[in-house]
Amino acid sequence: MFLKRTLAALTVALLVGMPAYAQESHQGMHQDATAADMAPSSKAFAEANVRMHKDMDIAFTGNADVDFVRSMIAHHQGAIDMARVELEHGKDEAIRKLAEDIIKAQESEITMMKEWLAGHGG
Repeated sequence: MFLKRTLAALTVALLVGMPAYAQESHQGMHQDATAADMAPSSKAFAEANVRMHKDMDIAFTGNADVDFVRSMIAHHQGAIDMARVELEHGKDEAIRKLAEDIIKAQESEITMMKEWLAGHGG
């Protein structure tokens, strides 16, 4: 069930981010979608995924350190956003604990990376 929901969320994310002509050419592939595909959590995961990938699409500077940190801030924020979806919709206590741990760790790392960027012209 987890894999099916994950694949459904990824499918929605891909469709949301695809140009209209690509969506039309793939309509037939998604006719057998289930109710789980439209679940609020699936929509929230897809939105977080699209936002993360958009934010990771940075203008590269040629400085690998700066480019890495700027990309990773967006990547970590995506992890936080997805963990919050889990906390809002998830039921499994072990996974909810994982989501809480991810939020705590990723927020700390984002703070560190933003401080590093401020001191390194990023």
